[in-house]
Parts: sequence; C-alpha cells; structure tokens
Amino acid sequence: MANAMVELMEKLGHVRFRLAGHDRGGRVAYRLALDHPGRLEKLATLDIVPTHTMWHSIDAQFAFRIWHWTFLALPAPFPEEMIGRDPISFWNRTGAPGTKAKSLMFDPRALAHYHAFFQDPLRIHATCEDYRAGRTTDLAHDDESRAATKKITCPMLAIWGGAGGIPAETDDPLATWREWAVDVQGFPIDSGHYLAEEAPQATAEALIAFFREA
Repeated sequence: MANAMVELMEKLGHVRFRLAGHDRGGRVAYRLALDHPGRLEKLATLDIVPTHTMWHSIDAQFAFRIWHWTFLALPAPFPEEMIGRDPISFWNRTGAPGTKAKSLMFDPRALAHYHAFFQDPLRIHATCEDYRAGRTTDLAHDDESRAATKKITCPMLAIWGGAGGIPAETDDPLATWREWAVDVQGFPIDSGHYLAEEAPQATAEALIAFFREA
C-alpha cells in the first residue's frame, strides 16, 4: 500500500509530501516513512502504536481489549463465515466499544456507509486479509526494522484517543514512538479511537498546527 501511495503521489507531481493516517492508514503511513526515507516531509499518526508493539505487548488484559486482532487474523474462511452471518451486528459490536461514549455515536450517513461496506463478502474478506498480513508480513517487517534499529527520520506527530483509544492502554504511547522516530511529538485527544469523528475540531487543530510548522 505504501509503494502504491508513493507511485500515486509521483504521478500527481509530489516526490515529497506530508502524510496523516488513522488506524490501518497510520500503519501504512509509518511503514512508508521507514521504507521510503526522504519521501515524507512530515508524518502524523492517529491512534496507533507500531504493529510490533501491539503483537509483542499482548497479555491477558490486552488480549481481551484487542480480541478482534487475533480473531480476524485466523485462517480463512472461518472469520469470514462467522462475520457473514450478521455483519451489521459484528461491526456495531466492534465499533461502539472503541468510542469514548461506548456507543454508535457516528453521523447516521457515516454509519450507513460503514454498514453497507461491511455487508459485502469481498470486503469482509479483505478486512480479514489485512489483519492476517498484520500478524505475519507486517509484523515481520517491523521486527526487521526494530532489529536493524531503523528509525523514522522526518518530523512526526502522534496523537491518540485518551478515553478509549488503543494506544492509551499501552504503557506510554509517546515513549513508544520515540523508540521508532528521531523527532516525534504527541499527546492524547479527548476522544476514543475515532478522533476525527469524536473530536473533529481538536483533531483538525492538532494536524493543521503540526503541518503548518516550518
């Protein structure tokens, strides 16, 4: 995905660019920074810590919180078949707990879009495949980077949901990112996992302030 993004940006006339990514998009973004040093002027990640940290930090409590990581990564077609029996209920039961309010607080139009997307069997399969890659290929890439002490060299901003976001449940999200990047700043936003939807103003202000800096 990162390679495709670099190719697309070149075709649009941008050899170097600034990039922000939330959740799975954030994982693509930080791998792009690691695998294509010099491409990014700045990087912002929203509500993630590295895949390496996620998988290597699993204990009894964390496994309960991120059960979908292990479930979706199981071999096909078991997760796809289980989700396909009631995809709307599955989406609701995984989406709501990640919010600060622990509810489906999304705009009705956004919720309708999510529901429509997740009723497509091909997209359910694609979602599972992404988590399978996270457990295998993506983790291997992170392990290799970690062993080689490779770091993100562009300025980086890490923001996360302070009330329900996954990074908030790790030991110290900012300290974790400082192990992966040479120049990183960060702080929590008063939200759950869905920063842009739960706290749009605070999220926008944080990103604009960071990307506007010289």
